[in-house]
Amino acid sequence: MQLAGQFAARTPPDRESAIGVLRAAVAAGVNHIDTAQYYGPGTVNDLIRDALYPYPDGLAIVSKVAAGRDDSGAGSLRAGIADNLRGLLVAQLAAVNLRLPGDGRVDARFDDLLAAMVAARDEGLIAGIGLSNISTEQLQHAIAGTEIICVQNLFHLADRAAAPLLDMCLSRAIAFVPFCPLGWRRGQDNPVLTSPVVVQAAARLGITPAQAALQWLLQLAPNVLLIPGTGSVAHLRENLAAEHITLDDQALRDLDRVSA
Repeated sequence: MQLAGQFAARTPPDRESAIGVLRAAVAAGVNHIDTAQYYGPGTVNDLIRDALYPYPDGLAIVSKVAAGRDDSGAGSLRAGIADNLRGLLVAQLAAVNLRLPGDGRVDARFDDLLAAMVAARDEGLIAGIGLSNISTEQLQHAIAGTEIICVQNLFHLADRAAAPLLDMCLSRAIAFVPFCPLGWRRGQDNPVLTSPVVVQAAARLGITPAQAALQWLLQLAPNVLLIPGTGSVAHLRENLAAEHITLDDQALRDLDRVSA
């Protein structure tokens, strides 16, 4: 979402720089790119295509679709998947996340939307089904009827409400992908990057607050996949370096206080 301006809905501030970020990520070994065409007019998908097509073997491009409120939903999902395939020049996406409104309900509409995703998978348009912004009840209901390969929910140091979902995913070998891993909103209101606890813990270890927050997520469980957004190669490299950082016992104790 950082590549095309606020909310991925604008022209990139520097198109060549954005393409350079994508190419640098793949060159550094990144094999999972998270996109969502429904956030904007396809700008980021166009950047991904122009930067990386033909795509290297093993690169998983995962997108997200949502249903409109004025129809059964299935048509919106199909159109969204088709737009992604067309914009990215692929015959199949590694996975597509069904973005839900966050009410947590298991009802007939939820079943209709899930059935549309199953149909898209059975037709070969997507390799796997993901769910986003869901409740534990919705996940439990979904996995009783079909295979779910990933879950995307808000989760970071200062908001751990989705911890039961992480545990459920871990027990079932489902990837858990926290969105907004560095907190939301940005700037002075950010509850993670401006937290005195995070800032002090990072300073003691000689790392950035962002690296501390990302490594904290990584060390939680082996099924955690991170999708921090970035708009520059320098920030990309800073994020990737978080993988090789070790948080000592004191840092872990300190960071556990952030959500309190």
